[in-house]
Amino acid sequence: MYDVKNWIAGQEADGSGTTQEIVDPATGQQVGTLHLGDTATVDRAVQTAREAQKDWGLSSLSKRTQILYRMWQLMIEHTDEIAGVITREHGKTIADAKGEIARGLETLEFATSITQDLKGEFSANVSTGVDAHTMRQPLGVVAGITPFNFPAMVPFWMHPIAIATGNAFILKPSERDPSASSIVARLYQEAGLPDGVFQVVQGGKEVVDALCTHQGISAVSFVGSTPIAKHVHDTAAATGKRVQALGGANNHAVVMPDANVEFAAAQIASGAFGSAGERCMAVPVAVTVGDVHEKFLEAIKAEAEKMVVGPGSDPATDMPPVITPDARERVIRMTDEAEQAGATVVVDGRGLVVEGHENGNFVGPVVLTDVPRDHDTYTQEVFGPMLVVMRVDNFDEALELVNSSPFGNGTAIFTGSGHYARRYQEEVQVGMIGINVPIPTPVGYYSFGGWKDSLFGEYHAHGPEAVRFYTRQKAVTTRWPHQDEHLESSMSFPTHD
Repeated sequence: MYDVKNWIAGQEADGSGTTQEIVDPATGQQVGTLHLGDTATVDRAVQTAREAQKDWGLSSLSKRTQILYRMWQLMIEHTDEIAGVITREHGKTIADAKGEIARGLETLEFATSITQDLKGEFSANVSTGVDAHTMRQPLGVVAGITPFNFPAMVPFWMHPIAIATGNAFILKPSERDPSASSIVARLYQEAGLPDGVFQVVQGGKEVVDALCTHQGISAVSFVGSTPIAKHVHDTAAATGKRVQALGGANNHAVVMPDANVEFAAAQIASGAFGSAGERCMAVPVAVTVGDVHEKFLEAIKAEAEKMVVGPGSDPATDMPPVITPDARERVIRMTDEAEQAGATVVVDGRGLVVEGHENGNFVGPVVLTDVPRDHDTYTQEVFGPMLVVMRVDNFDEALELVNSSPFGNGTAIFTGSGHYARRYQEEVQVGMIGINVPIPTPVGYYSFGGWKDSLFGEYHAHGPEAVRFYTRQKAVTTRWPHQDEHLESSMSFPTHD
C-alpha cells in the first residue's frame, strides 16, 4: 500500500482531504491511496506556476535543452520503475508499458531540438532601411488533462514541448493510474527543472473544470472520450483559452481481396486486442472487401483464440485485463446486445476466468460479424477487446462505410495494390492513415490528431503543431536611422518604397 499525492512547488502536497482507492485491475485489490485535489489546490498550483514561469520563460534555450537531455537519461534509467507502476495500476503488460514509455520519449527527444523549432524568420530591407522578423514566445501557464490508457505516453505528448517553449505546465492525470506522473515530477526535479515549472494536481471533474476556467491558465490540452473532449473544449474556450482536445475513435481497417490475409489478421488482432483494446488508435472494426470475408474470419478467429489472457506482470500474457469492472461489463453487455440483434459471435470472450485472478477485470477477445450497421456495437467506441467484422462488396463501399463514421481518428488499409492504397489515403476522411500498418500513430516529430468528432480545436498533439500551440508569434518591423538623418513623416498608409 502506498500514497499518491499532488506535486506542487517541488514537493508532495495534500489536497482536499478526500481520498480514492487505487486498484490493481488484475486482482481487483486496492494497492494504494490517491489524495485528491480540488479548486483550491488548482489555484495554489497556478499561483506557483505563474511565479516560476517568469524566470523560466526568460531562460536560455541552452539551459532548457540541457535539462531535457538529463530528463531523457533519467527516464531511460527509471523505465523499469515506471513500467512497473503502470502495469500495477493500469493492468497492461510490462512490454506494452515499456513501449508507451519509449513512444513518449520520442516527444522528449523532439523537445530537445527546440533551439531549431523556435527559430524565427528574418527579411532585410522589406522597405528602404526597414527589416522584419518573427519570434515565438511562451503562453505562460498551460495545463494538460490526460486519460488512463497511456499514463506515461500521452502526458509526454504535452509537457516536454510546453516546458521547452518556456511555459509552466500543470498536469491532471487519470485518477485510476496516477503514480507514473508522480515519478515523472520527481525526475524533472532531479534533472534540474526549477520547482513550479512542472506540477501535478490529482482529481476528477472538479479539478478538470477548475483548470478549464482558471484565469491564470492560458491553454489546455486534453486527450480522452469525445463527450468530455467537447466539454473541455467548450468550457476552456469560453474563458478565452487556447484548446486542443482529442476525443474518441472507432477506427476501421479495410482488408482488400489482394491482401495477405494471414498478415492482415495478425496485424489487426494486435490492433484490436493489444492492451485489451483500450487505445484510441485500436482497431475495433475490420471491413472485408469482396470474397476475402470468410478467409479473413477464419484467420482472425485463429489469432484471437491463441491470445493468452492474464495479468500484465506475467511475461506470457498477450492481453491484460480491462481497467475496471464496469469496462468488463460493458464488453459483455455489448456482446449480448449484438447477439440479440442478429450478430454472429465468432469468438466469445464473455465466460473467461483467469485462474488465481478470479476477481480481476478479465474478458477474452470477442469477434463479431453480421452486426447491423446502426447497432451501438458497431457505431460506438467500445474501448475493449472487441472486433466487429463488416462485409462490403467493393472498395467504394468500404470507403463510404469508413467515411460515414462520425469519428475520424485513425484507419488502415491492407492491400498489395498501390492504386487502392493511394486512393484510400487521398479520399478517406480520417486524420491518421496506415498502409498495411494497423496502428498508424505518428512518430514524435510528426503531429498526432484526427478529424471530425475525434478532435476539437485547431491544433494536433506533439510535433510541429505543438510548438505552435504552446507559443504565440510576434512580427517585428525595425528601422534604425542615423541620429542626424532627417526623415519626412507621412499621413498616408505606409508602403514598401
